[in-house]
Amino acid sequence: MDAAVRFTIHDLTDFPLVHLRTDAAVPGYAPTWCAEMDELCAHGERFVLIYPPAARQEGHEDRKVRGMWLKQNKEALAATCLALIIVEPYSDKRTALAAHMAGTMRAFGTPQAAVASIAEAAALARRLLAGEKLPAVG
Repeated sequence: MDAAVRFTIHDLTDFPLVHLRTDAAVPGYAPTWCAEMDELCAHGERFVLIYPPAARQEGHEDRKVRGMWLKQNKEALAATCLALIIVEPYSDKRTALAAHMAGTMRAFGTPQAAVASIAEAAALARRLLAGEKLPAVG
């Protein structure tokens, strides 16, 4: 994707694998995240979001802005984003995420998975892009 240079929150180096840059997700980042997601969806090519382990807790305002964008753009996101894969190295936290994902998948319409490593996330993303379906969660 040509927009890789303009993106600051998402790393498109390995597009259609799109990695969140946790170091760029500082307080107040949500409007930039939304603009980049608008561009990703408008581009029309299928992609997979990969979120590495969080460096910090997301602030309430950023979570609220992103949540509104996700609700308002549910159909556009579902048409282009095959899945959100969250990397969580701790199995107990992955289990808790899996329990939470059933609700967020219904709310936002995008399949989600939690895996232990970036390598596992990339492998799953490539299988999804090749046509494999994400196993049901919840």
